[in-house]
Amino acid sequence: ERMLQLLELGGSVEEDYIQIAQCFEATRQRCCHLEQDARRAREQLARVEAERAALEVKLKHARNQVEVEMKKRHRAEAELEKQERKLQLVFEFLMREPWGSGVLSGEQGSILSALASRRLGAALAPGRRSSAVDESCQSLLSHSDISYDRTEDDV
Repeated sequence: ERMLQLLELGGSVEEDYIQIAQCFEATRQRCCHLEQDARRAREQLARVEAERAALEVKLKHARNQVEVEMKKRHRAEAELEKQERKLQLVFEFLMREPWGSGVLSGEQGSILSALASRRLGAALAPGRRSSAVDESCQSLLSHSDISYDRTEDDV
């Protein structure tokens, strides 16, 4: 009877071992799938990091280009203001000098008078930016809004 109980117990243990083996196999398969998912995620991460690095390089070049263009623009505006001041001085000199009205022809005098009535200096006021450049999106794309840290260049 005792032998019979051991045999019955032995049969149940064998089924338990089979169940445990099946669980281990299912766990092993899940681990394999997770490893494949992890490998795909690492590959995708590497691609995204490479793309990010390329975009950072493009951003750095764009920032540098913006900086260069801003410097050119400021130089051009300074030159424009300088030329406007010279023109204003010449205009004032011609209008002020008594001999100027005698030397100038009637047409030239009328042109100068027309310019005086339009107030050349007010129309071409120093510090006024060129109207050819649309700056309506200045707040969105302002050069000063772009934070640029040159320490990242070394990386």
